[in-house]
Amino acid sequence: LYCFRGGMRSKISQQWLYEETGIMYPRIKGGYKALRRFLIDELELSSQEVNPIVIGGRTGVGKTVLLHKLSPMIDLEGLAWHRGSAFGNHATPQPRQISFENALSIELIKIRAAGNPTFVVEDEHRNVGSCFMPDNIRDKFRDSPLVVLEATLEERVEITHQEYIHESLAEHVALYGEEEGFNKWADSLLTSMDKIKKRLGGTRHAELRSVLESAITQQRDNGEVDAHRKWIGELLGGYYDPMYDYQIKSNEKQIAFKGDRAAVIDYLTEQGIHYHP
Repeated sequence: LYCFRGGMRSKISQQWLYEETGIMYPRIKGGYKALRRFLIDELELSSQEVNPIVIGGRTGVGKTVLLHKLSPMIDLEGLAWHRGSAFGNHATPQPRQISFENALSIELIKIRAAGNPTFVVEDEHRNVGSCFMPDNIRDKFRDSPLVVLEATLEERVEITHQEYIHESLAEHVALYGEEEGFNKWADSLLTSMDKIKKRLGGTRHAELRSVLESAITQQRDNGEVDAHRKWIGELLGGYYDPMYDYQIKSNEKQIAFKGDRAAVIDYLTEQGIHYHP
């Protein structure tokens, strides 16, 4: 419980709850302002003390899927509620920047409280959607060992297809219902494609958007989802891969290991990371 500055309202609420339940819920002295200041200071300490291993790789290799089977770990995309790409929006909004920073600081405090073991985190740009990592934490992750997860283009298409098509649509339908959910999901895909029009170039964008529109129409008419694999494959190979190739060159000195999923799991296990099938 806390007030903005830490005063009588939270104290009275604490007393009422105790009288009704017998539970003395903790109250933060100094209120939210004190909490925020504490978490900012702890971010700086964490940037100096924690021992991350960063999992990188091309778009669609399944970094997040693997991350959720490892411990200890911190899920930056989960904290930012964004999949970390142009098509990464969820059906519900991202948290505000302050909330993201607070949540990240708390996760790092938990790591340190557990004895500061080595943990894994996904390689992200400074921005994860509209949220951005504080410079001290971003610098720490950038200077940490990088493990590159590899997969074939076919495997990446299937992983991305599952995430962008099946999981994202299910999320929208659960929130808005069958028809409205489908329409909002389709609009989000088209909007995401339009966001990268400048980088794709006018002609390439028009071609991919047409393929996407056709795939959406087929799915709406008969439930067929295979047509989505065409634009996903072309987007991965023609848009995301060249960007990755450029970015990875600047990280070559910090790459600690490269391999497929099984090899990466073996390597991380040797570093003290636990895998949960």
